[in-house]
Amino acid sequence: MIRSELIQKIADENPHLYQRDVERIVNTVFDEVTDAMARGDRVELRGFGAFSVKQRDARIGRNPRTGETVHVEQKHVPFFKTGKLLRDRLNGKA
Repeated sequence: MIRSELIQKIADENPHLYQRDVERIVNTVFDEVTDAMARGDRVELRGFGAFSVKQRDARIGRNPRTGETVHVEQKHVPFFKTGKLLRDRLNGKA
């Protein structure tokens, strides 16, 4: 599902809301999650999962094409851990 499909589904299920308002709500939620993660905060959506940021240390890598060793800088990467309800639903338990 892509963002526009999510917006359309929410708008269809809530005919009392204008589509532009639904779009603003969805964009605000995504922006807030992104901003919180950029600050290094953890974002938890109960039953769905938790978004967090993990730090990867600098290391020596290898260019697979040439075999040359390369220095890889330290970086931060997004991490998602599923919630119990989502995990159970994916495994047919709910």
